[in-house]
Amino acid sequence: MIFSNSDRRRPIVRYGLRITQGLLLAALVVIGLGPILLLAKSAITPTQDTLRHPMALWPHGMDWANLSTAWTTMQLGHYVWNTVVLAAGSWLAQIFVATTAGYALSVLRPKYGPILSGLVLGTLLVPTVVLLVPLYLTILNPPVLHHSLLNSFWAVWLPAGANAFNILLIKRFFDNLPREIFEAARADGAGPFRLLWSIVLPMSRPILGVVSVFAIIASWKDFLWPLLVLPDPGKQPLSVRLPTLAGSVELDILLAGLLISTLIPIVLFLLVQRLFLRGASLGGAIKG
Repeated sequence: MIFSNSDRRRPIVRYGLRITQGLLLAALVVIGLGPILLLAKSAITPTQDTLRHPMALWPHGMDWANLSTAWTTMQLGHYVWNTVVLAAGSWLAQIFVATTAGYALSVLRPKYGPILSGLVLGTLLVPTVVLLVPLYLTILNPPVLHHSLLNSFWAVWLPAGANAFNILLIKRFFDNLPREIFEAARADGAGPFRLLWSIVLPMSRPILGVVSVFAIIASWKDFLWPLLVLPDPGKQPLSVRLPTLAGSVELDILLAGLLISTLIPIVLFLLVQRLFLRGASLGGAIKG
């Protein structure tokens, strides 16, 4: 509904709009934060209270010991470290492949660049499930190494680098960078590597921050692929171990563990949200 300026000056319309906007904002907050807040409440609530009164606010008090018990009983420290290592390796692989590939396709622009861009774009149309079997067979017998990568972190890191979405995202950002700067750098004698390191990367910090957030969060919540290639429980991340431990711990302890594993990526996003939003808004506005 569109209101004119004269309509907005009427008290009934002005207050009606404010009430409507407030209700919509409250609904969005409940929908977005409701599950997380319910998990936080249940994580410090005894199991029987959660089962008998799931929506009640601590009928028999809060049990903050659930958090420390979950950390020690479920060995969350070990699995958090595994998750951090996997996320760091996946992030590094994705940043390296996406940056170099996007740089080659956008800045160096080889003759066969459009063909490669089309092939990379075409991989986005292939369902991920279809690629599981050939990718798993490749991990079992890599073409060059001929040594199985199964049950090693490399089995997660290397496939993570082949992310067509990140390549196209960074390429799109590089396409919008001023070409005059590249020509001036080449005129001053800068080679391809110097151009990438000294010119392109410093100008690409926003988009690299966006890709970093995508890479870390995707690795943090990934379940199926680490489950397939990391059969050793000692090397599995939180996303794999928590469902496995669900049948051997109390419900309140499990929920406390889920809360701890959920808060880490949320805090990470809150710390870098300004960089994320800035990078998302710069995609088509560099030339302006």
